[in-house]
Amino acid sequence: MAQRSQWGTRAGFIMAAVGSAVGLGNIWRFPYVAYENGGGAFFIPYLFALLTAGIPILIMEFTIGHKYRGSAPLSFFRMKGKGAEWIGWWGIFVSFVISTYYAVIIAWAMKYSIYSFNLTWGDDTGGFLFGDVLNLADNPGEVGGLVPGVFLPLLLVWVIAFVILLAGVKRGIELANRIFIPTLVAVFLLVVIRAVTLDGAALGLDAFFKPDLSKLADSTVWVAAYGHIFFSLSIAFAIMITYSSYLPKKSDITNNAFITGFANSGFELLAGIGIFAALGFMATQAGEPVSEVASAGVGLAFVVFPKIINEMPGMNGIFGFLFFFSLVLAGLTSLISICETYIAGLSEKFNISRRKAVLFGAGSASIISILFATRGGLYFLDAADYFINQFGVAAIGLVEVFLIAWVFRKLKVFENHANEISDIKVGLLWRICLTFVTPIVLGYMMFDLLRINLMKLHKDGEGNIIGNYEGYPDAFIFQSGWMVALFAIVMAIIFTMMKWNRNTIDSTDYDNR
Repeated sequence: MAQRSQWGTRAGFIMAAVGSAVGLGNIWRFPYVAYENGGGAFFIPYLFALLTAGIPILIMEFTIGHKYRGSAPLSFFRMKGKGAEWIGWWGIFVSFVISTYYAVIIAWAMKYSIYSFNLTWGDDTGGFLFGDVLNLADNPGEVGGLVPGVFLPLLLVWVIAFVILLAGVKRGIELANRIFIPTLVAVFLLVVIRAVTLDGAALGLDAFFKPDLSKLADSTVWVAAYGHIFFSLSIAFAIMITYSSYLPKKSDITNNAFITGFANSGFELLAGIGIFAALGFMATQAGEPVSEVASAGVGLAFVVFPKIINEMPGMNGIFGFLFFFSLVLAGLTSLISICETYIAGLSEKFNISRRKAVLFGAGSASIISILFATRGGLYFLDAADYFINQFGVAAIGLVEVFLIAWVFRKLKVFENHANEISDIKVGLLWRICLTFVTPIVLGYMMFDLLRINLMKLHKDGEGNIIGNYEGYPDAFIFQSGWMVALFAIVMAIIFTMMKWNRNTIDSTDYDNR
């Protein structure tokens, strides 16, 4: 078996790990989640969740990858044979699904980076996005025709991803992150500096930071904090296991985990300041409270922010370009990490070259991603994103932690491995977090998610029950939601049943204690 790829420097690994964690959700999801769940008070459960779930799981996954020296499936196979391997493949196929639609959002951000210079979206920013850009179909489930204006930048996104992935771990992924992450921080700092100098910025920052301490008594706020930390850190879908498998044998695992976790949180705080300063400006211009303009997700980035850019007193185009370019950079670093999971898995399972694994794995994802560049693409994207995150990422996290702590009983083994090479030692508190705290919180989350979705208890913005997620029809939710989540599990079982290449099995380049 060929010598395993390796990071060139520790800084290269940390930038790649931070690049994976810092994605679109940090910019367009975290600020609103914090605002909705107590403002400044939310940082208490957020920090608690980071220290009791986020960083402990990061340490665990860094240790798994470093100890077993393999992709997620190979690491779990070396841990406990076929009975564990399927968890790795489940994570890989969740990543595969995410990569198919994530690339399309980056393509939208690329278009909007160019649109910013001439404020092409005009005054009706919502109509421009859904009509002119996406040419959105009338009903969910309708594919409609291909939208050339989305397909062409999507093609460019995949070309960039292919070039980086084909170059390998050190000369591709590491080099790209060493360029993209400092650039992202510098660009977004400029966005934040401009935002906080706008009229009304203080109003927005007050809304973001003002603590509503009564929210701390609400269990849903604590669950929201754990849920956000989980999705934000790129844990439980094979990425961190894969990345840490490329670390040199002497690497400080726990220190790397703390740096990655706090760097991700630091960027989220920066994003919250920038986003809410800009929303405060918009609210002031409209003579409305911040609560009337605050939003999250696609609507915040591609409808609300263009409105803010329109209202700015100067440098509108430059500000718009910097904001959307930061989305492109954050998206690309995450997309590369997501793709690397299945490239590594395919290469090791079938003993094929990296080039073949990239062409087959990322090639398949790029072809499927064309579905999201059709007129019905936004509907498919919305349903797939919700179900693959809730019943993919969150479910894997629960299963992974429960099996490792309670069934495989490997936490003490991992503790010893991490402590042998790390300055910061983990011990009883770390094991308690992973044995009790995380499974209980994630178990409650999964129970509540199943209850809401099976009993059709989703609500609209005013608190009225609308049935399925976003009120979508049953058939569409089944085909584009539940079936997507089920696809990842079925494919995981199929790939687990396939035999490993003998060269991979015979390799002894890992710690088998």
